[in-house]
Amino acid sequence: MRDRRSGYGECPNEEGCPVEYTLDVIGGKWKGLLLYHMIDGPIRFNEFRRICPTITQRMLTLQLRELEEDGIVNREVYPQVPPKVEYSLSEFGSTLVPIIMEMKTWGEKHKKLSSFASR
Repeated sequence: MRDRRSGYGECPNEEGCPVEYTLDVIGGKWKGLLLYHMIDGPIRFNEFRRICPTITQRMLTLQLRELEEDGIVNREVYPQVPPKVEYSLSEFGSTLVPIIMEMKTWGEKHKKLSSFASR
């Protein structure tokens, strides 16, 4: 795991707050979405660019690197021209699938009720 600078909230058992830890690993605007699209199998970098056209190349690279550093994602480089790079969920990353799918279900159920949906 990466060395987290922000630390975790105060928890009575002196461990890092598990919810904050989880959100640090998969939180943010893009990580959950990237993980969701890897559930069915490996995805190439440019496929992510098509799926998420508003993410910048720099941000996509940063998010994928963080997921790789955290052991959530595997990055495979194929020795060919032009280079081919695929990202897939690691075995550890696959443990997040139920969480990601619950987030999808919750979003489908509550999307219409949110003031965010009307923006």
